[in-house]
Amino acid sequence: MDFTSWPALLVIDTEGNGTSPPDLVEVAALPIRVGAADEASAKAWLVRPERPVTPFATSVHGLTNAALVGAPSWAEVAPQVHTFLGASWVCAHNAHTDYRALKAHLPMWQPSGVLDTLRLARATFPDLPGYSLDDLIDNLKPDLSQAPAQRHRATFDAFATAQLLIIMAKGYETWDQVVTAAVPPSLPGAPEPEPGLTLW
Repeated sequence: MDFTSWPALLVIDTEGNGTSPPDLVEVAALPIRVGAADEASAKAWLVRPERPVTPFATSVHGLTNAALVGAPSWAEVAPQVHTFLGASWVCAHNAHTDYRALKAHLPMWQPSGVLDTLRLARATFPDLPGYSLDDLIDNLKPDLSQAPAQRHRATFDAFATAQLLIIMAKGYETWDQVVTAAVPPSLPGAPEPEPGLTLW
């Protein structure tokens, strides 16, 4: 895999307050440059949600209402997040969730494409017993010694997803092959279906 051929790419992760639809409480974005995570350029934002964090959400990511009371509101950080994301490609695990959450909060955001490491893992390793982030960490054993925070925080999960993406991408020859395997049909960047026979 020639990683120098890759376009600008950010691995993203979001955490919510547990409501439906969720208010964002944390966003992380980690650039991938030449086949490595660029931690020095990574960004993360804590956000004070409009509605309280539910006890269940706190039990997952550990962020409490007390911890977020001094954080900026989404209105205050949204321009920074939008500018940092720009039109780059993004990657996330189970990407529909993070893409939809960010798109709901940034309606004018238009990424060039969205890679999904869940979809990529199923294509790359069809015989794994499971495809959750924890399953892939257990089976592919990425080096997470430099991962920030802890599991289920946006910074940790973005770092872990980045390492998994790099491991899996090495099994492909070209960026286009990764795109074909990793972009869900309904998300930006999905390849056009090849013309073929169709049923009326």
